[in-house]
This record gives sequence, structure tokens and C-alpha cells, in this order.
Amino acid sequence: MNDLTTRAREWLGQDPDPATRAELKSLLDSGDHDGLADRFGAKLEFGTAGLRGELGAGPNRMNRVTVMRAAAGLAAVLGPGRHVVVGYDARHNSDVFARDTAAVLTGAGLTVSLMGGLFPTPVLAFAVRHLKADAGVMVTASHNPPRDNGYKVYWSDGAQIIPPVDSEISAAIDAAGRVDELPLGERWTTLSARDILTPYLEAVTALPLGAARDLRVAYTPLHGVGGTTLGQAFMLAGFTSPMSVGAQSRPDPDFPTVAFPNPEEPGAMDLALELASASAVSADLVIANDPDADRCAVGARQADGVFRMLTGDEVGGLLAEHVLRSTSAPDRLVATTIVSSSLLGRIAEAHGVRHRETLTGFKWIMKAGSGLVFGYEEALGYSVGSDEGLPVHDKDGIGAALTVAAIAAEAKQRGLSLIDLLDDQAVRYGLHATSQLSFRVDDLAQITDAMARLRAKPPARLGGRTVESIDDLAAGSPDLPPTDGLRYRLSGGGRVVVRPSGTEPKLKCYLELVLPVTEIAETRSAAADQIEALKADLREVLAL
Repeated sequence: MNDLTTRAREWLGQDPDPATRAELKSLLDSGDHDGLADRFGAKLEFGTAGLRGELGAGPNRMNRVTVMRAAAGLAAVLGPGRHVVVGYDARHNSDVFARDTAAVLTGAGLTVSLMGGLFPTPVLAFAVRHLKADAGVMVTASHNPPRDNGYKVYWSDGAQIIPPVDSEISAAIDAAGRVDELPLGERWTTLSARDILTPYLEAVTALPLGAARDLRVAYTPLHGVGGTTLGQAFMLAGFTSPMSVGAQSRPDPDFPTVAFPNPEEPGAMDLALELASASAVSADLVIANDPDADRCAVGARQADGVFRMLTGDEVGGLLAEHVLRSTSAPDRLVATTIVSSSLLGRIAEAHGVRHRETLTGFKWIMKAGSGLVFGYEEALGYSVGSDEGLPVHDKDGIGAALTVAAIAAEAKQRGLSLIDLLDDQAVRYGLHATSQLSFRVDDLAQITDAMARLRAKPPARLGGRTVESIDDLAAGSPDLPPTDGLRYRLSGGGRVVVRPSGTEPKLKCYLELVLPVTEIAETRSAAADQIEALKADLREVLAL
């Protein structure tokens, strides 16, 4: 009996799930070595994004054994008597994984508050601080494909964990014994909507939203869990309830109308844009949440009546300026990541507030410093605050949607659109044109090889611009911990950051060019051409 077979039989003996036991038994009975190697030749690594991966049997999959071991590791780090809030979305097995987590934690002597229904991730993040818990767990794979699930861990500050806590939990997971020998509890508190959703809604509707409310919004939760919460938030804030895409309005873990349930992916917004453009609807704005509603996508109607999806950087710039105009605390801070637009720095300078860049991920944005009133990342993630601070210490697609609607309603009252506001920012700060180029791979070694090639033979020119300097982010700096990435600063005002995705099998390139504005339409056209030239060179250099 080889090592793979031995490990598979040991796993089979402790697996409480009939479905994954049957999957594993079939592989063993058929002698499927490749199938076993795929599941047992590696394991899902617990890191600062927690766990995320394909559902199935074995340590390299998301399943009940993997989740129970993760809960045992978390329990070992926290210790008995600590309080953990557990939430879950509508993905396959999310509710099962959440109950397994509650059982393991309570069996280890911890107190658990289990959210009694499908709630967005930002509600869980809010609940950790609201209930003064020591940690939180959200079972979700966010915008990953239907076959995936995941496990996010939050600390007592309501933000996702960062080193060294992630390493401590990972080591404790590795030390956990068989899950069929873990003591399991049966008593935990079940949180109702009144317990946690009501205070969350009160907090986000207390954000600076102005007084204008005349706005028609087309909305999609992309088969996720955000629809009910967003609708309640809009009505409580005094907006008309958004018109929702019927085919995508109910939670569905198979995401039948989209290839990927990510509003950034081609085609994902087609039904929402179709609804918004219908003459009977005549929407001013299109809003989408990803399936766990921590991200927010925005589309605005142009002068020709056609909707354009805004980039995360464009929405971030509008939200930042709104927050800074609506707050007055003396020591305010705004933060974004190294792959997001440099526009936020220009806005902060104009408003006389502090600005900070962090590593990619909201867990780092939340550690930017005291006085944080706004944080965002270009991947459609925003946390909007007031002089009282941030109600959610993670990205919050509901609070962001409310605030964007408030900005759009105020602009409409003045006869303007979000496009007009973006043009005004471009005139004042320069046009910060950003885009992204991603390469999805089947073998992660392709990404490793591509990064090695870039380090061994760095490009001298990109998009017709000279590469003036290169920062290898793996070396770290006084301001940034080490991370696998390369940043190229280009002549004439621009930069490219290349890094592996932390949640998907992708190599990502983040592009920015800054152009002074003479005539806005001509400048936007020139920027688009220059961005395409930059992408063409990157495709050639990366050869993926």
C-alpha cells in the first residue's frame, strides 16, 4: 500500500461526510492514483486569507475534515472561554461548515454566536466588534467559481487576520488530531436578524449620505446573499428600493446565469445593464454586489444614454472625496493599496489629510493607522466611514452602495452624473487611467516561472515608456512587509505592479498612467490607446 493510499484510508476513517467518503472510496476502489495525488499530494494552506479551494475529499480540498481541523486550530490559539461569531453564505456546504465550526469551538470550551441565516460578509465583520467577540469566522468563497468554498477568520478588531496570527493558527491546525476524536459541543447562541442585522443597518445608514434621494437604481446580488440586506438598507435610508434582476435575485450556489460570479468578469453584469437600460426602468445607476456582498460594482449612464461600468479606482476616488467633504475630524487618514490608483494621494493632499499605501488586501488597509475614515482597493472593495470611524473594519459592499447612491442622487439634483464628477476630478488632479491584465493558469508553477523570468530579465521599456525604476516587493521596506510582487515606475507618470493573486490561480498586472487633461474626451481616448500598448508589451514579456 503506497503513501497516498495510506493517507486516503486514514482520512476516510475520520470523514463525517457521506458524500466525500463516497468520493474517496471510489478513487481508492478504482486505483485512481492521479485523483488521489490531486487531493493528498498537497494541502490547502491557511494564510491571511484563511482557507479557500475546491470542494471535495482530502487535505487539498474544502470539506468537513478540513474545516473541523481549521476550527480546532483556531480554538487552540484562542483558548477556552473566548467568544467567536460564526457566519456563512449560500454556497454549497456553507451552513454545514458553519455548524461544524460551532461544534468544534464549543467542544473546546469556547462561546459561539452562530448567525441564524444567510448574511453578507460585512455583517459578520461588523458583528465581531458589535458583540465584543474575540474572533469571527465567515464561511464563504466570495466571488470564486461555484465549485469552491472558503473560510475567513477575523480577529477582535473586526478585521481579517494578519501575521503572525495566521501562522500561529496554521501551526495549530497542523498539530490537530483526528476530527472524529475532537470533543464536539451542541450549545451555542443563534443570532437573529434583530440581534445583528438591525444594528448593522443602523450603523451603515448613519453614514454621511446627504439629503438627496431622487434616484432610480438597477441592482443585482449575482445569486448571492446581499439582496435582502441591501434592499433594507436603501429603504431605511430613504431611497426607493432598487429594481433587482429577477434571474439573479435569489441565492443560488450554482450561479446559473454567470460564468464567474464576479462583477469584474466579462458578461457578469449583462443582465443588470440590460435591466437598467430598459425604457420602463430608465435607471440612473447600476449597482452589483458579489455573492457575499463585500464588494460593490457601479455603472453610470453616459451622456449618450449608454451605461459604463466604472473601475474600482474611479469609484474609490468618488467615495474618498465625498467622505472627506462630509467629515471634519482633525487627524483623518485615507488608505489604499500599492496596486490601486495614486489618485487617492492627490485627493488627500488637496483636502489636507494623511494618506497611506499598504499591501494588497483589506486586512492591511485596516492596519493603516488611527483616524482612518476611508479605505479602498481597486478590486471593488471599499470601507466608508464618518468622523466616528468605520462601522465595518473590512470591505463593505452594502455601505459602499448606499454612499454611491447618495453621491449620484446629489449629482442628479444638480443636473450632473457620476461621469461628470469623474471628468471634474480628472481636470483637477489629472486623468489617472487604470486597468488590469490577468492571466488565469492551470498550473501555479507557470506563475512562479513568470515571476522568476521577470526578475532575471527585467523589461527596459513598457508601452513606449522607459522603466525608470523597479521595486522588488519581496525585499520589503520600512513601510511595507515583504510580498511577492514587482513594481515598475514608468517615465511620464505611470506604474505597473505584477503579482500573483492571493485567492485565485492568476497572475495579475495593475496598470496606471497619469495624463494632464486638456480636452477630456481626447485625453481619455489617448489614455485608452496607451493602456492597450502597455498591455501588449506585458503579454509579450510574460509569455503566458
